[in-house]
Amino acid sequence: MGIMGLMAPWANRIGPVLHQEERRLEPFHPGATDVGAAPADTLRAEDKTLAAECRSGDLRAYERVYAMHGARMKNLARNLLGNPTDAEDAVQETFIKLQRSIGTFRGRSSFATWIFRILVNTCYDARRSRMRKKEFTVEGENEVPPEPRSPGAHPSLRLALERAVATLTRQQRNVFLLYEVEGFRHAEIAEMLAISETASKNTLFQAKKNLRQLLDAPRGSGALGAR
Repeated sequence: MGIMGLMAPWANRIGPVLHQEERRLEPFHPGATDVGAAPADTLRAEDKTLAAECRSGDLRAYERVYAMHGARMKNLARNLLGNPTDAEDAVQETFIKLQRSIGTFRGRSSFATWIFRILVNTCYDARRSRMRKKEFTVEGENEVPPEPRSPGAHPSLRLALERAVATLTRQQRNVFLLYEVEGFRHAEIAEMLAISETASKNTLFQAKKNLRQLLDAPRGSGALGAR
């Protein structure tokens, strides 16, 4: 699923679109190192084992974490921070925090979900720090705008999309990106953001509603369907 609901229903997920040397709001595509296609029981067992190995200080376990989740972490960080340089820094900082706080992991959520929770918080810490230092006078002015699914979309549509997403609250943006772009389930998002599953669903609904109002008003067309 993707961010564009102007001309098509939400059933279409954003595909990766190149914008010079950066890519924005692109979904994660499982690859050889992704564990998304493995059976659920296998994933849970491997998740538990990997957490235990990291807790024991096995550096090879951290390398496995990066091999399994690094690409997806960078993709989410790019979507939250707007450029690959900041995304790389956020992922690196996440692994530093992971090593420092691994002793606090109690297994109440999956190990992967716990890691992504650290990443999301790290990204927003970076955004706050960036704003305090006034590196950007206007939020997002140096970010690559979100790209619609169609590479031939009009520039004004991309600009409207960028502005619309920027108006979402932090929680709405988090849930929207995690669900519609990254493909996490509501149960996973709830654990990641420390909210209820119902709250995740309601937040996504409100985010879509807000985007529909902002994006449809000038054009008078289309509707964003709820999932």
